[in-house]
Amino acid sequence: MRLEPIDRPPTFKARIAAWMMKRQLGKVITPARVVYNRVPAAYDVAYALLKVTKSGLVVAPSLRLLVQTWAAMLNACHFCVDIARAQAVMEGIGLDKFNDLPNWRTSPLFDERERAALAYVEEATRNKTVTDATFETLRKHFSDREIVEITYLNAIENFYNLINIPLQIEASDGLCAIQQQRRAG
Repeated sequence: MRLEPIDRPPTFKARIAAWMMKRQLGKVITPARVVYNRVPAAYDVAYALLKVTKSGLVVAPSLRLLVQTWAAMLNACHFCVDIARAQAVMEGIGLDKFNDLPNWRTSPLFDERERAALAYVEEATRNKTVTDATFETLRKHFSDREIVEITYLNAIENFYNLINIPLQIEASDGLCAIQQQRRAG
């Protein structure tokens, strides 16, 4: 990590956010300690993005998390992979597909709809554009709104990855393990 975490939130709003994270996730996440505690207004941005992602989209939660996790894997943002997997556990979504994401093209766990979304996300993440063929395959399986939502989710994930990776916030916070322990206990 390039910057030392700041463990004391600098504002009242940051203290509330830290309390909520600890309560929900089991700990205050490293990006909050490194980034948001230095730029407290970023808490507002993160909250607004989270609010849209959690309650403003029609794409199923499992597909949302698969899309975000695949983008994070492509970018090698280990923190983001961990938090997405933790969210899957919190939402009662099994981890089998997440464990097999690198094999989505051939794995029987994925249907054609999921493959179309993951192909689109992969191409957009790697190239910042997609071919007409990739887009047409996506269009066969999703409405215009869902296509925009998948694009939005991919953009948000790449946004978070581009904050974490240059600052070397790459290690997992162990969030998935915390959630698995909570569910087992």
